Amino acid sequence: MLLLQLLVNGIVTGCALGVVAVSFALVYATTRIFHIAHAGVYTLGGYLAWSLLAHGVPEPLALLGAMAGCTVLGAAIQHFLYAPLERRRATHLIVLIASLGALAVIQNLIAAVYSSDILEFTIPWASAVVTLGGLRLTGAQLATLALSLAAFVGMLWFAHRTLLGKRIRAVASNPFLAEITRLEPRAVYVTVIAIASAVVCIPGVLVPLDLGLQPYGGVTPLLTATIAMIAGGVGSLGGAFLFAVVIVVLQNLSLLVMPGEWSIGVTFAIFVVFMLFRPRGLFAAG
Repeated sequence: MLLLQLLVNGIVTGCALGVVAVSFALVYATTRIFHIAHAGVYTLGGYLAWSLLAHGVPEPLALLGAMAGCTVLGAAIQHFLYAPLERRRATHLIVLIASLGALAVIQNLIAAVYSSDILEFTIPWASAVVTLGGLRLTGAQLATLALSLAAFVGMLWFAHRTLLGKRIRAVASNPFLAEITRLEPRAVYVTVIAIASAVVCIPGVLVPLDLGLQPYGGVTPLLTATIAMIAGGVGSLGGAFLFAVVIVVLQNLSLLVMPGEWSIGVTFAIFVVFMLFRPRGLFAAG
């Protein structure tokens, strides 16, 4: 039963981090920016929702409000940071350093406003335990599973079934051709990061329902998301989501044979294997 419980817990958390991976993969595949500041947007989403709930805003509206705040932040990062660097033809390393700087600013501002102590959501249904055939799941876990799957399916539908999604895919495929055909890649980049920021807010709110909020808690989910994107293949949203689930499940199951502090080694082992034998990822586009 312990094995099954760890498996289910891994699937639940993996689905949440799969949404992080999908949103990160969407940004990287379209802009080619290694958007490290995405971890800060993820973290901020939870704190915005916490603040709104503390002021009596209902849970669904608090989530939507947090998503709106993250959308604005993501668009601002692209418009005021990445776009000027692109116009100056900055190297990928400079953009990466700028993104790390933006992450540090976001994290430290959060710590300054909310303190570095762990904050917990006080939502009764989130801590309520539901027993299903011997498995114990909290309300937060059930909500995480349902909303994460809905977000993933919604992202796939958006990318493949809407005009904007097809425009984004066209820009990702060939930015130069998109420029001369007036698809306005720079406007698309702002839109993509804004959408990805709204989407990453969902797990940014749901995961802390169980684990609590920490200003520097977004780095580990982004690490998992990055490796999932590489293993799944850059450009494959489904591959990124699938491998995020696989990585987290393996981390959970490794607790049966090794101490918890070593479980992160599973993530790096997967990264090394794919870098050696399949550097383009399993489901690489093209």
